[in-house]
Amino acid sequence: MITLSDGLHNFIDGLAIGASFTASVFQGVSTSVAILCEEFPHELGDFVILLNAGMSIQQALFFNFLSACCCYLGMCFGILAGNSFSPNWIFALAGGMFLYIALADMVCSFLLTFAIQNAGLLTGFAIMLLLTTYSGQMQLGL
Repeated sequence: MITLSDGLHNFIDGLAIGASFTASVFQGVSTSVAILCEEFPHELGDFVILLNAGMSIQQALFFNFLSACCCYLGMCFGILAGNSFSPNWIFALAGGMFLYIALADMVCSFLLTFAIQNAGLLTGFAIMLLLTTYSGQMQLGL
């Protein structure tokens, strides 16, 4: 379960990285550094969880490596999709999924979990859709 969810999370990270590099090299490097800073403690935590689940060090490293490889698949797909579509749509999808993951981890009750997960997912999609749709019209009044 940890490996599959981490693989999905890494795929979305790769999707964001790939789409960022299609927008600009600076944005790609910025996104990569941000994801690196987020992923290091995350992967370390997953490694400890796998060790506590009874895996050997070699097994935990292998399964952590497998889930990390999903980032490369996501990056390739993000580059291909970013060249075909606007990268902002991919950012909207990735942002909504990250909000979904964050909100799903914070709730205990099943019905409350279901309601908050869906509300978070829809809110994230709506915010990213609005930002993507009106990004050309937004100006900072500094």
